[in-house]
Amino acid sequence: MKNIRDIMQRIISFRDVRDWKQFHNPKDVAISLVLEANEVMEHFQWKNALEMEKHVIEHKDEISDELADVLYWVLLMSHDLEIDILTSLEEKIRKNEIKYPVEKVKGKHTKYTKL
Repeated sequence: MKNIRDIMQRIISFRDVRDWKQFHNPKDVAISLVLEANEVMEHFQWKNALEMEKHVIEHKDEISDELADVLYWVLLMSHDLEIDILTSLEEKIRKNEIKYPVEKVKGKHTKYTKL
């Protein structure tokens, strides 16, 4: 898979040959996305920095699978809602650059509404 279009086509083909589109309304796809994101979080819950570092080394393949699941649902949802996700990402980064100017936020984690 060389580019996003190839990946999207493979995802859609995977779904469609299994006749799963009938189950993929926006609500249920959004729920699946959140559930997969929660599975990523489970890898880090209740761990301190040292424990997380060790866990990532020992469970990198599992974390990788969960992140891939999140991306799968993001790409599927963006396809079904006819959202160009790469353009959306570029626009969101542009908005964040305005919300979080370097001179105000460098080295800080303050939310833009509190700057």
